[in-house]
Amino acid sequence: MEKKLPVRKRNRLPWYDYSTAGMYFLTACTLERKALLWDNVGATNGRPQEIALSKYGKIVEGAILCIPQIYPSVFLEKYVIMPNHIHLLVSIRQTEGGRPMVAPTISRIVKQLKGVVSKAVGFSIWQKSYYDHVIRNEQDYEEHMRYIEENPLKWELDELCKK
Repeated sequence: MEKKLPVRKRNRLPWYDYSTAGMYFLTACTLERKALLWDNVGATNGRPQEIALSKYGKIVEGAILCIPQIYPSVFLEKYVIMPNHIHLLVSIRQTEGGRPMVAPTISRIVKQLKGVVSKAVGFSIWQKSYYDHVIRNEQDYEEHMRYIEENPLKWELDELCKK
């Protein structure tokens, strides 16, 4: 008898074009959710006053900051590097005439980011896939901006935190 594999929930909206102009919230986790991106994880309760990114965290930050240079239609609205994951709020913009610039898909942006980091480190530090959320309105935007700003303050309570 053949063993049935579990039915996986789709990660992406099947009808949505992820290169469409708009705003996107993205989360990518480290492999096995290992705390690789901060040097001072667990040193204090909550976020240390100054986060000391590890050597991997610095590589990740460099790759994040290069996204708009690689993809001119993509703007980095906000990001945070947590001990074991990253959050990005990116927008894909149109030209002044309303026509979309040549834009990568969100999947391509994440794949490129992970690839640059993996190449620089010498091995992959990433879990497969990533989480995305299409920002739908101003309230949704504000909630995700606030989430990114507040996440380091409560990282130990985060569902992505592996102790």
